[in-house]
Amino acid sequence: MKLSLATSMATGTSVIVVLFTFLPTLTLSFLSQSNFISLMKQSLSGPALSRWDLATGDLCDFPGITCNAHGIVVGIDLSSWSLTGNFPAGICSALPELRGLRLGFNDIRSGFPAGVLNCSHLEEFNLTSSGVTGAVPDLSGLQSLRSLDLSNNLFSGDFPLSVINLTNLEIVDFNQNPGFNIWRLPEAVTGMKKLRVLILSTTSMRGEIPPWIANMTWLTDLELSGNLLVGRIPATIGRMENLRLLELYYNELEGEIPEDLGNLSKLIDIDLSVNQLTGEIPQSLCRLPELGVLQLYSNSLTGPIPPALGNSTSLTILSLYRNSLSGELPPTLGKFSDLLVLELSENQFSGELPGETCAAGKLLYFLVLGNRFSGELPATYVRCHSMLRFRVNNNQLTGPVPGDLFGLPHASIFDLSFNQFEGTIAKSIKNAKNLSAIFLQNNKFSGELPPEISSASSLVKIDLSNNLFSGRIPSELGYLSKLNQLSLQGNKFESSIPESLSLLRSLNVLNLSNNLLTGEIPNRLCDLLPNSLDFSNNNLSGPVPLPLIKEGLIEGVAGNPGLCVPIHINLTDPVLPFCSQPSLRKRLHDIWAISLSVILAMLGVLLLVRHWLGRKNKHIELEKLSASPSFSYDVTSFHKLSFDQHEITEALIDKNIVGHGASGTVYKIELSNGEWVAVKKIWSRKMKDSSSSSSSPPDKLCLDRELRTEVETLGSIRHKNIVKLYCCFSSSDSNLLVYEYMPNGNLWDALHNAWSFLNWPTRHRIALGIAQGLAYLHHDLLFPIVHRDIKSTNILLDADFEPKVADFGIAKVLHSGANRSSSTTVIAGTYGYLAPEYAYSSKATTKCDVYSFGVVLMELITGKKPIEAEFGENKNITCWVSSKMAIREEALDVLDKRLSASPFKEEMIQVLQIALRCTCSSPALRPSMNEVVQLLIELDAPTCDVDGRSSFKLKKSFNQVYKHG
Repeated sequence: MKLSLATSMATGTSVIVVLFTFLPTLTLSFLSQSNFISLMKQSLSGPALSRWDLATGDLCDFPGITCNAHGIVVGIDLSSWSLTGNFPAGICSALPELRGLRLGFNDIRSGFPAGVLNCSHLEEFNLTSSGVTGAVPDLSGLQSLRSLDLSNNLFSGDFPLSVINLTNLEIVDFNQNPGFNIWRLPEAVTGMKKLRVLILSTTSMRGEIPPWIANMTWLTDLELSGNLLVGRIPATIGRMENLRLLELYYNELEGEIPEDLGNLSKLIDIDLSVNQLTGEIPQSLCRLPELGVLQLYSNSLTGPIPPALGNSTSLTILSLYRNSLSGELPPTLGKFSDLLVLELSENQFSGELPGETCAAGKLLYFLVLGNRFSGELPATYVRCHSMLRFRVNNNQLTGPVPGDLFGLPHASIFDLSFNQFEGTIAKSIKNAKNLSAIFLQNNKFSGELPPEISSASSLVKIDLSNNLFSGRIPSELGYLSKLNQLSLQGNKFESSIPESLSLLRSLNVLNLSNNLLTGEIPNRLCDLLPNSLDFSNNNLSGPVPLPLIKEGLIEGVAGNPGLCVPIHINLTDPVLPFCSQPSLRKRLHDIWAISLSVILAMLGVLLLVRHWLGRKNKHIELEKLSASPSFSYDVTSFHKLSFDQHEITEALIDKNIVGHGASGTVYKIELSNGEWVAVKKIWSRKMKDSSSSSSSPPDKLCLDRELRTEVETLGSIRHKNIVKLYCCFSSSDSNLLVYEYMPNGNLWDALHNAWSFLNWPTRHRIALGIAQGLAYLHHDLLFPIVHRDIKSTNILLDADFEPKVADFGIAKVLHSGANRSSSTTVIAGTYGYLAPEYAYSSKATTKCDVYSFGVVLMELITGKKPIEAEFGENKNITCWVSSKMAIREEALDVLDKRLSASPFKEEMIQVLQIALRCTCSSPALRPSMNEVVQLLIELDAPTCDVDGRSSFKLKKSFNQVYKHG
C-alpha cells in the first residue's frame, strides 16, 4: 500500500512539473490571441465588432470565434460583417493553430492579406466578394489548405498558378475576377488529386479546353464560363465519371456537343449556353438518370429534342431558346418530373404543345414564343396554378383558350399574341390577381371585353389590338390604377369613350384607333397628356379638345368625319374642318372678335409706349442681344407653343438664372399666361470662337454635337417620364432649348438635401417612373436610345414628384446594321454611376443604362450618395449594399434612416434586390428595363449572387429566364 501511494505521489509530482512547464507557453498563447483580436478591432471597423469585449468576456465566446477544447483559437468567421479597413499582419504567429478564416463580403483594403501566407495549418480561406485589389501573391506556403475561395474580387496581374502546388486543395473558386492578365490552364493542374471543385469562370482564361482536363476524373464541379474559350468541347470530358456540374457558358466554343457527355452518369447540371455550338442535342445526354438542369440557349443547334427527355424523372429546368431546333416536342415532356422552367422560345418547333407539362403542378415559366406550334392549347394547362409567366406568342395556335387559363392566380405575364386564337376572354380573369400584362393582339378573339377584367388590379399593360372585339369599352377599366398601356385599336368597339379612363394617371399609351367608337372625346382625357393618345379612324364627333391640339396630337384624331377643330390651325393640309357655328353665335363671335381686336390694339399701343420709355433701363445683356444681327432666331417647335421668341429672349436676365452648366446657363421663366418654362441657353461655335483659344475646337464640336443630340432625341419622343422639349431657338450666336419647368428640382437635391424628405410610396413611384421612361427609350422606339448618363441629377421632378428623365446631350441611338454596337472612343457618363465594363470596353449598350439605374435605385432606398467616405477607399454604393445584403440584419441597416418608421421595409428590401440585379458585374445577367418595370410591380425578383456560390446556379437559371421571358 505504501509503495502504491508513493508511486502515485511520484506520478502526480511529474504531472505537476509538466503542467507548470507548459503553463507559461499556454499563458503566452492566450496573451498572443487576445492581442491579435484587439489588433483586429483596431484595424477593422464595423458595428458587429462591438460584440467583442476583451475586458469582460472570454474571446472563445465571441461571435465569429471558434476555439478548441484547450481555448486555442482555431477558426474566425467574419463573413458579411460589413467590415472595412486593413486586415492586420501577424495572424499566423498569434494564432498558430488557425484552421479556418472567412472574411467574405467585407471591404478588405490594402490588397491581399499577406499575413495569411504563413499559416501552415490553415485549411479554409474565404475572401469572396470583398473588393480586394492588386495581385494575388505566391500561395505555396498554405500546404494544409483544403478550400480556397477568392471569387468576386478585383484582382489583377498574373493568375496565381502557385495554387497548383497546394495538393491538399479540394475546392478552388476564382469566379468573377476579370482583371487577371490573359492566361492558359497548365497541365500541371492534373496533379491536384484531391480537387473536387474547380471554378475558374470569368478569369481571363483563353485558348481551347485541353483534352487532358479529362484526366481529372475526380472532379465533381468544373466551371470555365465567361472566358472566351475557343475550339471544340473535348469528347474526353465524357470520361470524368464523377462530374455533377459542368458549366461552359459564355464562351466561343464551336462544333457539336460530344455524344460522349452521355457517359457522365452522375451529371446533374450542364450549361453550354451562349456559344457557337452546332449539330443536334445528343440522345445520350438526355438519357442521363440524374440530369436536372439542361441549358443550351443561344447557340446554333438544329434537329429535334430527343424523345428520351420526355421520360426524364429528374428534369427541372430546360432552357433551349435562340437556336434552330425543330420538330415536335416529346408529348410526355414534364409528365414524370418536377418541371419548373420550360424555355424553348425562338426556335422552329412545330406540332402541338405537350399536354402533361404541368403534371407535377410546379411549373413557373412556360415560354415557347417565336416557333411554329399549331393546334389548340391543352385543357390541362388550367391546372398550372403555380405559373408565373405564360408566353406562347408568335406561333400558329388556334381555337378557343381554356376559360380558367385567364384566371391563373400567380401569373404575371399572359401572352397569346400573334396567333389565330378565337373565342372570348373568360370572366375568370377576375381571379388573376397577380397579372400585370396581358397581350392578346393579332388574333381572332371576339365578343365583349368583360368588366371583370377590372378585378385584375395589378394590370400594367393591356394589348388587345387587331382582334374582333365588339360592344362597349368597360368603364370599369378606370379602376386599374397601375395601368400603363391600353391598346384596343383595330377592333369593333362601338360605344363612346368612357370618361373613367381619365382616372388612369399612370397611363402612357392609350390607343383606341380603328374601331367604331361614337360620341365626343371626353375633355377629362386631356388630363393624361403628354402621353400617347390615338383616337383616329372612328366615328367620333364634336369639337376636338384644345389641349390635344396644343400638344400637336391632331393626327391622333384624324379619320373621324364628325370631328372638328374649334380654332384655326396653320396646316397646309388640314386634317379636320373648322367647327361650324349658328348665325347668332357667329354674330356674337364677330362682335367679340372686333372688341378684342380693339382692346389688343390699345394694349399694343400702351406696350409700345412703355417699351420706348423703359428701353434705356433694359439690362445691358438684353441691349447687346437686341442690337446684334443674330437677335432673330430660327424656331424648331415640337409642341403647340403658347409663347414666341421675344417673350423668351426678353426674360434671359440675371434674376431668372437658376443654374450654370458646362455648356451654358439655365433660366426659369414665367410666361405671360402664368405658366413656367425652363430655358437652357447654349452658346454656339461662333461665340466660343471669339473668346476661346486655339485648343478649344474639340470642345466646340462636342458642344454642337450635344445640342444636336438633345434636340434630335427629345424632339422625336413623347412619354410622361421623359422631359418635354417645347422648341429650339437657333441663331449664329446662341441656341435656346425651351423645356417644361420642373418645380421640385432634381432627384439628387430631393434625396441629399436636409430640407427635403421623400416617403417610401413617393420614392417607389419615382423608381417606377424612371424605369418606365428608360423602358420606352430602350424597347418602344424603332431604334433604341441609350441615355448613357443616368444619374439622380438628371432625374427631374414635377409638382407631383413624377420623375422625368432629362439631359440627352450624350445619348446614343442604336441603329441597325454596322452601327448596332454603338461604339464610342469617349467614355460617357458620371463616376459612381458608370457600369464596370467601361473599364475595358467603350461600347454603349442599354445594359449600361440598366446599371446606372440600379445605382439610382440604391440612392432612393439608402439615401446615400454613390460615393461616400464610409464605403471605403475604391468602394462605391454597389459594393457597400452588396456586402450589407448578405444577411437580413445588415440588410435592414442599409435602409434610409429617415424611413426607419416606415411600414414598407419588406418592400424596400425587395426593391433593393432588384437594384442588385441591375448592378450585376456581368451585363448579360442584368435585366432589361422592360423586365425592371415588371419586377418593380411584382416585387418578386431574385437577387444577384450575394448569398454565396452554392445558390448561384438556380439564380443564374432564373436570371436567364427573366432576361428572355
